[in-house]
Amino acid sequence: MTVRALTGAALLALGAATIAPAADFSDPTWPCIQRKVEQLSPGIMWPHPVEEQSYDAATEAAVKELVGRLVLRRIPLEDLDPVVAAFAAEHGNDPALMGHVFMSAFTIMARQRQAIIKGIEEYSLSQIALSERIDATRVEINTLLDADPLDHDRIDAAEEQLAWDERIYTDRAQSLTYVCETPVILEQRLFAIAQKLARTAGD
Repeated sequence: MTVRALTGAALLALGAATIAPAADFSDPTWPCIQRKVEQLSPGIMWPHPVEEQSYDAATEAAVKELVGRLVLRRIPLEDLDPVVAAFAAEHGNDPALMGHVFMSAFTIMARQRQAIIKGIEEYSLSQIALSERIDATRVEINTLLDADPLDHDRIDAAEEQLAWDERIYTDRAQSLTYVCETPVILEQRLFAIAQKLARTAGD
């Protein structure tokens, strides 16, 4: 799944700030209880100096293939132990090379994570706007019900719009927990990738 598709799926699942308390109540763009960490630092994860590296075409192709598997969350990292070991056996396991593998994975996953965070921020504002529209519709219905004579067509239309908006709001809220956990899951996998590659570099 592409970053855009992943972000789109995440956006459809988001709920509003009223469903779960935000870690930072002053930030209307963050509806999650998880602390908002916008940028990750590779230097905190990788135990060796992080330096830009380049290798021959064959090695770079092998790095790309290995990284393509490491970043796939549907593959448990422990299942990739033989793949990492085979890569190290063929191309070496020096810290610089393993650091290059890690940085390649970091670049991809940090970009995915940032796209998801941005989507959460933008969609939180959208949910706030939807909540305000729901409140306005309720006020409108009360006003229409107090009118004499009653405009049944307008009342029916307003009630139908209210029901539709409330359903959308609720449906999106149901998967809020999963969506908010996604940036943390990506961060945890990056840490695990760093540890796996660092252990390989130390073998």
